Amino acid sequence: MKRIHKIKTDKIIKDTYSDETLELLRDNCNCLRDLAIIDMLASTGMRVGELVKLNNNDLDFENRECIVFGKGNKERPVYFDARTKIHLKNYLNSRNDSNQALFVSLDEPHNRLNISGVEIRLRQLGRKLGINKVHPHKFRRTMATKAIDKGMPIEQVQTLLGHSQIDTTMHYAMVNQNNVRESHRKYIA
Repeated sequence: MKRIHKIKTDKIIKDTYSDETLELLRDNCNCLRDLAIIDMLASTGMRVGELVKLNNNDLDFENRECIVFGKGNKERPVYFDARTKIHLKNYLNSRNDSNQALFVSLDEPHNRLNISGVEIRLRQLGRKLGINKVHPHKFRRTMATKAIDKGMPIEQVQTLLGHSQIDTTMHYAMVNQNNVRESHRKYIA
């Protein structure tokens, strides 16, 4: 039984980013754009395909939210934190192009960044830091796992992620066994 628990714990560690890893990634970004990308992915849990479709005018800084178009062209609101708001504003203020896309290439003609561009930049940053498998989707899993660990109802996580089936959300979120133990003590024992 303990062996199975150990394997599951190791899987949680591999499938999500620790707080320390997220800070390392942020601290080692060499441009404002990449920092804003990491923050958007980490705080919203959006898919990378949703991220690259965003335009500047899609952001509502006052309410720290934006509307994304997910799978099946379904739209949903996602929310970002104060750190992300600051880093997004810094990034946008640093740009000198007129492209409506939120995230653009660093070099002229500053085209809309595509999915592979985000994946490549994150992979490069991970290699530089010795972090294996840095991938945009892992931010999504990390956000879902943290939300559940902090007590967010699974139905709300489902809504944030844009899943039509709760089973899909359950596959994303790695459940911390210590939290299950504490909840058992709180609600049952």
